[in-house]
Amino acid sequence: MLVPPERSLVTIRAVAFDLDYTLAVPTSDRTTILRNASVATGAPTLSRSAYLEAHSRNLTSETRTPIFEHLLAQRGSDVDPAALATEYRERIAAALVPIDGARDFLSSLRETYTVGLLTNGPRVAQRDKLETLGWTDAFDVALVTGELDAGKPDPIAFEALLDALGTAPEETVYVGDDVDADIGGADTAGLVPVQVVFEGGPDPDPRAAAHVEREELTTRLPDLLEEL
Repeated sequence: MLVPPERSLVTIRAVAFDLDYTLAVPTSDRTTILRNASVATGAPTLSRSAYLEAHSRNLTSETRTPIFEHLLAQRGSDVDPAALATEYRERIAAALVPIDGARDFLSSLRETYTVGLLTNGPRVAQRDKLETLGWTDAFDVALVTGELDAGKPDPIAFEALLDALGTAPEETVYVGDDVDADIGGADTAGLVPVQVVFEGGPDPDPRAAAHVEREELTTRLPDLLEEL
């Protein structure tokens, strides 16, 4: 892939990542996890699409409770939304596994770059994932939008990341899978987007400076960073 001339003159000093479906993947699909969490708490069946829509409006929340409060109210259910949020959070965290070699990969990158994380979601849910994965100290900077004023793709989220990393946008690569939140958001904020692609995931987006198969991320990204 050709790199724009103005970009090739800039030294990459930092690389930051999305979490879900980029560095860690679920061993069970989220629709099934949502259904099982609903059954376990006696909640009615909730659609994944309705959940995602409610989630997108609660990216800066402390927990998922407001998400389920809204969904359960729509269904006229008296199930405790906090109980459902906890059940879902625990099942999501338990089903999440890192991509192969992720811990050594991140450690190696930190020898050359400042390494960050910017992940969308309520604070408790995303911090719980990092703890379950054993990644509380895997990044130089780890930001959860539940602790920020806005979520991806809002430039405010990426500006918070840049402030924490101490780098300029053009010096910072952002790696993620979502074409809107990750690639579009990073591109709009001036960062260098690298899209992670995988079977069943979004098509390669032309706004990305490079595309890398998720199964090859740990082996290919270091060379890509040098090329960028």
